[in-house]
Amino acid sequence: MALYSDKVMDHFQNPRNVGKIEDADGIGEVGNAKCGDIMRMYLKIDDGVITDCKFNTFGCGSAIATSSMATEMIKGKKVEEALELSNKAVVEALDGLPAHKIHCSVLAEEAVKAAVKDYYDKNGIEYDQEKFKGVHNCEACEA
Repeated sequence: MALYSDKVMDHFQNPRNVGKIEDADGIGEVGNAKCGDIMRMYLKIDDGVITDCKFNTFGCGSAIATSSMATEMIKGKKVEEALELSNKAVVEALDGLPAHKIHCSVLAEEAVKAAVKDYYDKNGIEYDQEKFKGVHNCEACEA
């Protein structure tokens, strides 16, 4: 059996939605330079719907593939639906990941949540803090 599924390889070699949204409504950055994987997710939101989503990821092929798949899974969804995205759903959509790469799917889930949290914060939208428990937006970090 191959280490990576065809879908993982496709999203790594042909990532969808790579780039930056200059006037993003929400930006989330998660990861750690020490471990090597950093994801930045950009959301454009109109009337509560994610109309565009882009990412920049510094990391391994699995990190790029999970970022790409996550953007595909939330584009066109209501913000509340995007918050339901789980790392398990990303792994399933990619037809699996090796156990030692599951952390990449967790980063993808956290990047989406961090970007939504940023959108909520910028717009003064109240939200349930529990939905964002454990999500750390690196943009707020000091160097």
